[in-house]
Parts: sequence; structure tokens; C-alpha cells
Amino acid sequence: MPQKPEIPLPEAEQRRVGYAIVGIGELSSEELIPAARTSEHAYVAALVTSDPEKGKAFARAYDLTEQDVYSYDRFEDLRDREDVEAVYIVLPNSLHREYVERAARMGKHVLCEKPLSVNAQDAQAMVEACRAADVLLMTAYRCQYTPQHWAARDAVQGGRLGAVKLIDSIHGQVQDDPAAWRLRADLAGGGPLVDVGIYCLNTIRFVVGQEPEWVFATLHQPEGDPRFQEVEESMSFLLGFPGGVVANCLTSYGVQKTATLRVLGEGGTVLMDPAFTYEGLKLTISDQQGDFQPKLSEEDQFGLEMDHFARCIRQGQQPWTPGEEGVQDHRIMDALYQSARSGQVVPLEKVAGQDAFRGEKPQVPGQS
Repeated sequence: MPQKPEIPLPEAEQRRVGYAIVGIGELSSEELIPAARTSEHAYVAALVTSDPEKGKAFARAYDLTEQDVYSYDRFEDLRDREDVEAVYIVLPNSLHREYVERAARMGKHVLCEKPLSVNAQDAQAMVEACRAADVLLMTAYRCQYTPQHWAARDAVQGGRLGAVKLIDSIHGQVQDDPAAWRLRADLAGGGPLVDVGIYCLNTIRFVVGQEPEWVFATLHQPEGDPRFQEVEESMSFLLGFPGGVVANCLTSYGVQKTATLRVLGEGGTVLMDPAFTYEGLKLTISDQQGDFQPKLSEEDQFGLEMDHFARCIRQGQQPWTPGEEGVQDHRIMDALYQSARSGQVVPLEKVAGQDAFRGEKPQVPGQS
């Protein structure tokens, strides 16, 4: 009887990357943990919280055990959890450096919420700590992983608008709780700029693929309002890019929710409105042929970034938004606050090339 040819067996399904979510406030409970449930390459393996009862409740809801819930004092116990390969830091900004460095010393890869820290010096220290420990560090810039933002980037960089001349972006919301940690300079590192204005800054850099050469800013900090004793209520800022492209941005904690991005070229425009929301992103491309709204899938933005980081861990690749990307935003934000204090234009160190601080391109639905 002739011997049957040997049929290769299919490869085993790639094991998903287990995350420990550090901090289970509103973002973690409403976005991150649910996103991981539908992730292709990631899942939640542990929770770190100051509220043990809350942690146990989430553990029961998401098929974890009470042994998967850790206090901050027991954070280092994650060292022995082989199934926890990465931690996702979702804490007040001033705590990011401490917990990133602690995670790195345990040999855990780190996904850290934006802003990476409270200033460029601390952010750079975090990058160096992860590099020394040979672990990956990724800044959680969810808007750099969506089909809508990539379509906007492609239209801008693909020449559909002709030569780009101007960009404008607004991101504001009402912050009405005087006790919120985001209104404390020592915890947040700044006001709306570092919380919501950073989306304008970071997404513009992503869309054009270049770095600004100068900045100018003014801010408003109203007297007598208990919310704004330590941080600004509003900031207006300009970014000057190579070739004369100027971006005009507004951010505030005192306006109705607004999130827009517009790129204006000689032959067309790109408008995203809303541009930075968790869902419902809307993109309109206008040129001499008229207005066009591409049909793009609605994706879980947090799931996309968690999956990308998981792939990078498996493949040993630098993530698209590494720690260096977060450091660069801090350099620019530090310069913006300097400009607001001095009333002067602040020059930045020139950075040549495209996507100078980014790593491996992510797999974006609808992108080839």
C-alpha cells in the first residue's frame, strides 16, 4: 500500500498575553477590562487596586479568582506570575514613573496610559529603566491605532489634499469636581493640556508624521475658581512644522465636550468631528471631487492597542507608540508651558525624518 504523504499539522493557536491592570477606576472598569474580553491576543490575568472589595467584584465578573487581585503593597508579588507578562498602568500621572520602574525591575513589559509621566525628565527615566531591564514600554495613544485616524493620515501624507498649509484642533470638556486629581499640579503635571490637549498635539504629529520646530502658547487660569488654583482652565497653542505648516490648537476644562481635527491643504481638507472620542469617530475628506466619508469599521480602540502591544511582545518588536513617543510629547508640552510663562516663542530641537519616535507599524483593520 502506498504511503500517504505526511500532512503538516496546523500551528497551535498563539498564546495570548496576560495583562495585570494597575488601577481599576472608571477607564479600567468601563473600557480596558471589557476590551480585553474581546481581544485576539490579550487578556486580563490580574488586577491591582487599593479597594479589595471592588477588586473581588471585578474578579467574579470577569472569571478571575480572589487570588488574582493584588493590593499596591503586593505589586511585586506579580513577579512570580508567569501568566502576567505585561502590566497596564492606569494611575494618576505622578505615579506612572514609580510603577513603570517597579514593573521593569520585575521583568514585566509595560503599557502606560498617557501622558507618560509629568515631565520629559521623568518620562525619559522610564524609557531608560525599561531599556536597562530589556522590557518593552508602550505609551497608550489609542488614536494612533484606529482605521479612521489612519485614513486621515493616508489622505494627508498621500497628497490627496495637495500641499498642507494649516491645521486646527480643539479638545475640551468641563471638569467640574474641584477635588479631582486632574486639577492637582503635583498629581497631574498640568491641566487640560496634559489630559485632553495632548490628543491634539499627538494626533497632529501622527497625521503629518513630522515634529514641530517651535511652539507658542497662552493660558488662562481664572481667579477665585476653586477648580483652577493649581492648573490652567484653558490653553491656546501654536505648533510650527517644517515647510511652514502651522497648527492652531485649543484645549480647556471649561467648555462643552468638543473634539475636532481639521487639516487644510491647497486642494482639499480632512475633518474629523468627533476626532478623539472612544466611539463614533467621523471622518470627512473634501477635495475637488466633493465630500467623501469613507466606510470604516468601528473598532474598540483599547482592544486595538492592547493587541498591538501583545503582538510586539510575542515578536520582540518595538511598539508603534513606544516610550520615546511619550517623551517627545512631554518635551513639547514642557516647551508650551515655558512659552505661556514667558510670552515668547520657544524653539525646539529639530528632528529629521518621518515618524522619528515610532516603532513597528500596527495591524489596522482596513489597512493593507
